[in-house]
Amino acid sequence: MKVAMVDPSLFTGRYDDSLCAALAGQGAEVGLIGRPMRTTDAIVPQGYAYAPHFFRRSEALRARIGEGAAFRAAKAADYGWTCALGNLTPLTGTDVVHIQWLPLPLADALMLRRLKGRAALVHTVHNADAYHDDAGVQGRGYRALLDRFDALIVHGETTREALVRQGAVAARIHVTPHPPMRLAQASAAELAAVPLPTRPRLLFFGTIRPYKGVDLLIEACLTLWRAGRDFELVLAGKPFMDIAPIIAPVRAAGFGDRLLTDFGFLTEARLDAHMARADMIVFPYRQIDSSGAFLSALHHGKAMVTSDAGMFGQLPDGVAARAEAGNAGSLADALLPLIESAAIRQTCGAAARAYGEAMGSWKDMAVATIGIYETVLAGRA
Repeated sequence: MKVAMVDPSLFTGRYDDSLCAALAGQGAEVGLIGRPMRTTDAIVPQGYAYAPHFFRRSEALRARIGEGAAFRAAKAADYGWTCALGNLTPLTGTDVVHIQWLPLPLADALMLRRLKGRAALVHTVHNADAYHDDAGVQGRGYRALLDRFDALIVHGETTREALVRQGAVAARIHVTPHPPMRLAQASAAELAAVPLPTRPRLLFFGTIRPYKGVDLLIEACLTLWRAGRDFELVLAGKPFMDIAPIIAPVRAAGFGDRLLTDFGFLTEARLDAHMARADMIVFPYRQIDSSGAFLSALHHGKAMVTSDAGMFGQLPDGVAARAEAGNAGSLADALLPLIESAAIRQTCGAAARAYGEAMGSWKDMAVATIGIYETVLAGRA
C-alpha cells in the first residue's frame, strides 16, 4: 500500500514522523510531503521517504525577509500556486493521500479537487475547531473541505461528536486514540543552556496563541505571587500574538525576577531541556480537543496542571490537577497545592508518567490507520 502523508507546513512534525515510521513498520510504502526542513525541525525519516514539496520558494526567502507580513504573503501565494497549478506528482500514483493539516482552505480546495478520484482521501482532524478563535483566513472554509474526504480520523469522542454536530457524516469518522510522543532528547549542552530553577518552576511550552490561555496563566500567577507564594514561571515557545501587554503586569508588580522567557521557534531538544528543568507543566487552554504537547510531556513524570477543556476533562483522576477552562481563579487554586508541596508534585508526576506508559503505542495507531485505509479502498472498489 502506497501512502502520501501530507502536512504542508509541518504543523505536527513529531506526530507525522512517529506515524509514518510506524506505518512503514507495518509494511506500508510511505512518503511524508511537507516543506523544506528548518534547523528547529527534528524529523529523521526511518523507513519512509521525505519530500520538501510545499513552500519551497517562500522558505528560500525566509532568511532574507523575516517572518512578517511579506513572508506570510509570499507563503500564501506560493502555496496557492502549488495547489492550483503546481506539480502534484508526489501525491498522485498512491493508494491513499492522508492529509494531516489544511493550512489555507481556499487553496486546499483547489488541491483536493485535483486529487479527487486519483486516490483515497483521508484527513486527520486534530481539533474540530481547527484554528480556534484566532483562525482568521486559515479557518475560513475549513469545515466545507471535510465533506471532500473519504474518511476523517479523530483522536477522541469529543472531536467526533463535535464534527457530527457540524454535519459531518458519522460513518466516515474513525476514532484512533493519540499515543504519547517523545521529542528529541536534550543534550548536556542544551540542558546547560536552560537555567537551573531557583524556586519551584512552572513551565508553559509550545506556540503561544490566544486559545492557549497564557493571559489566564499570568493572572493566576500574579494572584499567587501577591499572596506570598514562592515559585517561578517559564514561558518557552513562539508567540503568535502580542505577548508584551500580557507579561508587562508581572514586571509592573515587581515580580519580573520570577518570570523567565525563551521566545522563538525552539528546537525539540530545547523544549525537552525546559521540561527536564521544570517541576510542574501547565496547559491552561481555553479550548482544545487533543494536545500533542501534553502527550509529549508525560514521560518526564512532572506534575501536570490542565484546564478541563477537551481531552483534559476526560483524563483519569490524579493524572493532572484540573481547573475550569477560562477561569484564572480556578487555575490559581489548582496550582497552589503543587507549588506548596514537593511531595504532591512527586505523586502527581508519577501518576502522569504511569498514564503515559499505559496508553497505546504508535504500532497500535498504525494498525488502526491501515485498517481505515483498507476500509476506504474497499468502499471505493
